[in-house]
Amino acid sequence: MRLKRIHHIAVICSDYQTSKDFYVRILGLKPVREVYREERDSYKLDLEVNGQYQIELFSFPNPPARPSYPEATGLRHIAFEVDDIEEEMHVLAEHHVTVEAIRVDPLTNKKFTFFTDPDGLPIELYER
Repeated sequence: MRLKRIHHIAVICSDYQTSKDFYVRILGLKPVREVYREERDSYKLDLEVNGQYQIELFSFPNPPARPSYPEATGLRHIAFEVDDIEEEMHVLAEHHVTVEAIRVDPLTNKKFTFFTDPDGLPIELYER
């Protein structure tokens, strides 16, 4: 195999409008395309991350809950690289998003922290 990069990350939300607001207004991701698929009663919103990667935000009627803490089996979390972690934490606090205390990666000495989206999906900020 010759994988080039991650093409997209898909996230299923329980409340489409709440999650759309979170990812667009609070995290600042840019909407690329929004589609409503009537046959599935489902929205799909493609989001751009700094012109590079794409997150697909899906809604489905009554999606089942699943464990979402960072140590659960499966996809652990989404991580975003930032220049200044304290500055980004301040922005999140202005939007009443609870953020964990800053930790330091013992292997890289880089700062990181976690918060969650409206459905409890863990999101990491990692200072470059």
